[in-house]
Amino acid sequence: MPITIRKAGADDIPAMLAILDSAVVWLNARGITAQWGTEPYSARPKAVEVVRAYVTECSPWIAEIDGVPAGTMTLAPVPGAHVPPADEPEVFVRSLATAGRHHGRGVGGALLAHAVEETRRQGVSLLRVDCFAGSEGRLVRYYERQGFTPTETFSVGDWPGQVLARRV
Repeated sequence: MPITIRKAGADDIPAMLAILDSAVVWLNARGITAQWGTEPYSARPKAVEVVRAYVTECSPWIAEIDGVPAGTMTLAPVPGAHVPPADEPEVFVRSLATAGRHHGRGVGGALLAHAVEETRRQGVSLLRVDCFAGSEGRLVRYYERQGFTPTETFSVGDWPGQVLARRV
């Protein structure tokens, strides 16, 4: 089934939160609780505010399969507070998530390919992302398969993170 990607708006906040909630359930079912915790995004007021801010301050996207939201990604001109900005213009991927029932269908890859297109469209050559570096580095390897190269590491408390970059 084809994956379509469209710009998200304020009306999509519930769908974005549902995708993030579903991703937490999917991760937890595989024993991965340190990445995004165990509490649904929609039950965390700060997380809900972050998603709302993405809609007004960034460029959020929804991937759909047969018109049903299957994934979400937000593109921003700067990283979150825990990662220093690059010394050149960049596009930063934030909150890439696939709904649990759509895992393994290429949703994340389609969203990242869209991020590459958007980065080029903006005339920017650096696309970066940060991710959870725990769980034996599985997510880091996923981004490497998507064309990203690990750069610096960081931590937020005991949460290990990895920044990755891709020239486009």
